Amino acid sequence: MGWIITILVGALCGWLASLIMKTNAQQGAVANILIGIVGSIVAQFVFGNLLNIGGASVAGSGFTIWSIIWGVVGSVVLIAILKALKVLR
Repeated sequence: MGWIITILVGALCGWLASLIMKTNAQQGAVANILIGIVGSIVAQFVFGNLLNIGGASVAGSGFTIWSIIWGVVGSVVLIAILKALKVLR
């Protein structure tokens, strides 16, 4: 059940981040899921471990408001990095 929740939260986070960064037309569902999951891991590492900000959690921790907020933040950061590297146009 944990993998299903991770995929659902990752899809939601990736989709919201792609809407914010205006890359939704260039990405498919699989890209949204991958960006959402990797973005959540980036948020956990940067905000949870390096900056010690509470509430930063990985998408696999469950379907909570904090997992979605931090997942979207991490996904936006990831999309910005990818755009800077010109992987996404």
